Amino acid sequence: MIKSLKKTIDFDKINLRNITKNDYHFLYQLLKERDPRANISHRKMPTFRKHVEFVSSKPYKKWYIVYYKNRRMGSIYLSNQDEIGLFLKHGMQGIGIGSKALELLIKQNPRSRYLANVAPKNQRSKDFFKKHDFKLIQYTYEYNISFGK
Repeated sequence: MIKSLKKTIDFDKINLRNITKNDYHFLYQLLKERDPRANISHRKMPTFRKHVEFVSSKPYKKWYIVYYKNRRMGSIYLSNQDEIGLFLKHGMQGIGIGSKALELLIKQNPRSRYLANVAPKNQRSKDFFKKHDFKLIQYTYEYNISFGK
């Protein structure tokens, strides 16, 4: 099914729009779809209230909703450290929408360098960024006293 979808995607109909308060519920539903084992930023699901607090705090330089034909497909952001984060709804991954969103983000936010922090177990994201010529530059280790509890 994904290959047939990829052939029918009109990439000119993909665009990025700044997030607004109207996107809070969509972003929360998107967050629910993420696998916590393949995620760096959220090990457990926050409450909706905590989620709204986070989004309202404007944690990123740029944060967009990825649209295809005026339907929300996912989100992409550029952090204050020029790190890119991207997540698309299940069923919309692997058909080129993420690649176009990445291209648009870079075009709209020119930098000499971009980063992508990817959880080691997130093979799909590792493959995606590698395909787009991102190079592995480090392994990061974490020590958290609560791990043993």
